[in-house]
Amino acid sequence: MNPMIAVYRMLVVAVCSVVPLVAADRSPVMSDAPKEFFVYFGTYTKTRSKGIYRSRLDVATGRLSAAELAIAARDPAFLAVHPNGGYLYAIDERSDPARTPGKGLAAYAIERGTGKLTLLNEQEVGGPGPCHLAVDHAGRSVLVANYSGGSVAAIALQSDGRLGELRNVIRHRGASVHPTRQKQPHAHAVTIAPDNRFMLTADLGMDRVLVYPLDPAQDGIIANAAQSVALPPGSGPRHLAFHPNGKFVYVINELLCTLAVFSYGARDGQLREMQSLSTLPAGEAVKQGTSTAEVVVHPSGRFVYGSNRGHDSIAVFAADVTTGKLTHVANEPTLGRTPRHFAIDPTGAWLLAENQGSDTVVVFRIDLQTGKLRATGQILDVPVPVCAVFVPVPPS
Repeated sequence: MNPMIAVYRMLVVAVCSVVPLVAADRSPVMSDAPKEFFVYFGTYTKTRSKGIYRSRLDVATGRLSAAELAIAARDPAFLAVHPNGGYLYAIDERSDPARTPGKGLAAYAIERGTGKLTLLNEQEVGGPGPCHLAVDHAGRSVLVANYSGGSVAAIALQSDGRLGELRNVIRHRGASVHPTRQKQPHAHAVTIAPDNRFMLTADLGMDRVLVYPLDPAQDGIIANAAQSVALPPGSGPRHLAFHPNGKFVYVINELLCTLAVFSYGARDGQLREMQSLSTLPAGEAVKQGTSTAEVVVHPSGRFVYGSNRGHDSIAVFAADVTTGKLTHVANEPTLGRTPRHFAIDPTGAWLLAENQGSDTVVVFRIDLQTGKLRATGQILDVPVPVCAVFVPVPPS
C-alpha cells in the first residue's frame, strides 16, 4: 500500500458518519496529526449556494480560510470521505426517480495538493430523497439512507473511487404516532460499526434503530438478518454515533429532543437502551419549532455533543467511558440559526457549528478537561451549510 494512503486511512475522519478513529484512552490531540485539514461543506442550493465549498483549518489556531466553491453541484447536502482520503461522495437530496432529474449520489476525486474536486461519476440510490450516507471502513461500498423512500441502499465502490452498481435496496415497513412526520418510514441516517460488520440505521418514521449485517463478499446489506430496537413513541430517531471503544451507541431523537444511550454488542449487533436525557437545559420543555439534528462523540470518548435547532444550541454531555452513561454539562449557543450539523476536527480541539439558517460556520474551542465550548470569535460565511467533513492536507 502507498505510505501516504496508509497515513490517510488512519487520519481521515468523515464526520457526517460520526465514526471516531481515535482510541478512548489516547490524548485527543495526536502528535503525528496533520497541521491542516481541508474542510468540505455540503449545502442546499435553493438560494445562493452553488454546491460543495472548501476551506482550510489550521489545527494550531482553529483558523478557517475563506470558503470557496470546490465544485458546482445540486443540493450536495451530506458528504462522506473514502477511507484513503482520495475521494469524496455527496448525495443530491432533491433526487427523486419519479419527478426530478439526477441519480442521487456523486463521486469526486480529491486533488492531493489543492483539495480541488473532480466529478468521477454518478449512481442511482434506489429511492427518493436521499438524506445521509456512509462509506464502509474497507472502502468497498457506500451506504445511503433515503428519507422520502423509507429505504436504505448499498452501492459498490470500484478501486479507482468510482461508484459501481447499485447492489441492493431495502424498504422499511411501519409507522408511529406523530400525525405528519411518522405516517410512514423515513430512514434518516446510516452509520457503520467500528469493526465494519454491521450498519445501523435510524428510522424517524418508525421510531426504530435497525441493525443490518454487512456482506463483504457482495458489498451489500443482508436484509433477512436485520434486527431492530424501538424508541419511545414519537421520539423520531434521526442520527446516531458510536463511542470510540465500540461498546456504546448514542441516538439523537429529533421530535422529543432527547439523547438515548445504548450498549452495543459487537458480536451480534444487539442494542440495549440504558439511559435517555433531554438535550435542552434542565426544566426546559420542547417548544414548537425546536428539534434536534446531529450527535457527535469526542475523539477522546469523554464527551458527547448534540445540536438543537430552534433553541440554536449545542448540548454538552460528559460520558463515563466505562458505562457509557452521560451527565449534562451545558448548552452553548451556536451564535446563529438552525445548527443542522456540527463537526469536531480529528484532533478534538475545535468544533465547527454549521448554522443553516444564518449562512454561517462558527468555530468553538473545546475544553479538553470539561468538554465545554468557547467561541473563538471566528464566523465563516458559508451559504446554507448542512454538513462538514475533514481531509488531511498532505505535507508540502
